[in-house]
Amino acid sequence: MTRLRRAIDSAAAQLAEAGIESARWDAEELAAHVAGADRGRLPLLEAPGDEFFGHYHDVVAARSQRVPLQHLTGTVSFGPVELHVGPGVFIPRPETEAMLEWATAQRLPAQPVIVDLCTGSGALALALAQHRPAARIVGVDDSEAALDYARRNVEGTNIDLVRADVGTPGLLPELDRQVDLVVANPPYIPDGAVLKPEVAQHDPPHALFGGPDGMAVIAAVVSLAGRWLHPGGLFAVEHDDTTSSLTVELVSNTGLFEDIRARNDLAGRPRFVTAVRSGADD
Repeated sequence: MTRLRRAIDSAAAQLAEAGIESARWDAEELAAHVAGADRGRLPLLEAPGDEFFGHYHDVVAARSQRVPLQHLTGTVSFGPVELHVGPGVFIPRPETEAMLEWATAQRLPAQPVIVDLCTGSGALALALAQHRPAARIVGVDDSEAALDYARRNVEGTNIDLVRADVGTPGLLPELDRQVDLVVANPPYIPDGAVLKPEVAQHDPPHALFGGPDGMAVIAAVVSLAGRWLHPGGLFAVEHDDTTSSLTVELVSNTGLFEDIRARNDLAGRPRFVTAVRSGADD
């Protein structure tokens, strides 16, 4: 184990020098991945051989070039689920878990209809399915690359995946006034924002940027929620931490929602807005 410990220490130093804040964590996660073990069991491993150290050297070198940890391990944890991710799909972030917590705390019918817009890897859809196994859940995304991961992640569940652009006029009219909960983590970063290399160089831009003010796709999501939700149905949409007031204003201006609330993520930053579909006419 001394050789393994030294290798992890060296990897942590290399990653820290590359500007990675979670250097020790990443070094240990990569060691566990290469060893095929849980991170917590690293001290219990038998001394690995040269093949392990060669592979470990390679993945640490890639991580030091700011390839996302999740692309190297192929998975990411989100709430109660572990998802397959990689190039071509947005990596779910811990910030979105606050919206997940809100959604799972809501009172819904025994067999609710839930729609996850801009589903990406299927993170919210799958996490909500774990919490509400009797729900009918629909995940919508316009990226075939993202849906390839989502299909793998939701295999064996009752989640339906639909390839469609949320801006398509009249999308899925069969859902009109039939949905109990709409959640969305759309592209919302304002164009031109400076991002970490892991994001700027590896997350698909289509899943990141939402126009000059980050609101273009949010507007389409709000419109769909207004059409699909029945009176009393619930809505939650994630936004950039600079656009909370814009999102509240957009939802309010539809005249279709009440109890509109700005909410923070787990780090205390403004992150998502929730609302209740009123009984007003479209």
